[in-house]
Amino acid sequence: MSARLIIVGPPGAGKGTQAGRIASTFSIPAISTGDIFRKNVAEGTPLGQRAKALMDAGEYVPDDLTNELVRDRLAESDAEHGFLLDGYPRTVAQVEYLDGLLAEQGDALDVVVQLVADQDALVDRLLQRAQEQGRADDTEETIRRRQQVYQEQTAPIVAVYQERGLVVDVDALGGVDEVGDRIADALTARGLPAAV
Repeated sequence: MSARLIIVGPPGAGKGTQAGRIASTFSIPAISTGDIFRKNVAEGTPLGQRAKALMDAGEYVPDDLTNELVRDRLAESDAEHGFLLDGYPRTVAQVEYLDGLLAEQGDALDVVVQLVADQDALVDRLLQRAQEQGRADDTEETIRRRQQVYQEQTAPIVAVYQERGLVVDVDALGGVDEVGDRIADALTARGLPAAV
């Protein structure tokens, strides 16, 4: 069974943890654009060298370069039967690029999993994590700013996918297994039963 998925959620919603679980469940790679950038930079690929030069200069990696990196990653054999994207697409232009890329392969997205939670609860969760991990820079002010930036950047992309009926909202509050079960139930309801 193939599954082509995207996961979105505000900072603190447990996106990274749940992405790994979903990927394992469906035997597909969890693909984070941050990981793609780091891998290409570490390997010194031509795309990685271009990305590194931009990042070293404090610039954002533009859509065209991000799209190329994602295209290369999705062409790898482990993504042949599906993938879970985390951190991509981030712009409406990237949504359109991904549409075209999948259409070339005769594929389309199956589901966009949106982890949702009360903002104050997530701020509390992140403040507790910051205290446990000694992250002095994770203040309530910086956490709330990251939440605001996430909402501003992600809302237009989620709106596009909502219009297409692809978004499933999953309550992100609770234990890791509890949230994982909610995601599994939501995907099964959309016709994507977990691989056995």
